[in-house]
Amino acid sequence: MPDEWNVGLLLFVPYRAMETRVLEALVAAGFDDLTMAQVRVMARLAPGGSRLTELADQARVTKQTAGFLVDQLERHEYAQRIPDPTDGRARLVRLAGRGEAAAEVAAATVAQVEAEWAAHLGAARMRALRAALEQLREITDTGLGGSGRG
Repeated sequence: MPDEWNVGLLLFVPYRAMETRVLEALVAAGFDDLTMAQVRVMARLAPGGSRLTELADQARVTKQTAGFLVDQLERHEYAQRIPDPTDGRARLVRLAGRGEAAAEVAAATVAQVEAEWAAHLGAARMRALRAALEQLREITDTGLGGSGRG
């Protein structure tokens, strides 16, 4: 490992720690049939539902892989496919009852981790970190609404 880590790795390490904490909290809350890959797909579902192609793009997986993961989520009642009200031929994937309950556990865990980070960094540095990351998102996020320039 080099003496100085690159910024990408420095961003990845805390993200991975948060992701691990979320999965551990889900397991502890009884959602022990979820995998990290399934949780990543669930986290990308829009409130009103998402098309499978959107999920695949955002998760950076093939449409077939996204479909496989959604099939698993449906089987365990975390997600459901519904008709797309804007296109009768298309379907949306949205959270189902168990998925909504799991999402509440995940959101509470994310809030707890962010509070711990804010306590460690201090409120001002946490705000500055968030602001800097939101600016970087403008040029790096191709799947969640950013331009992806850069």
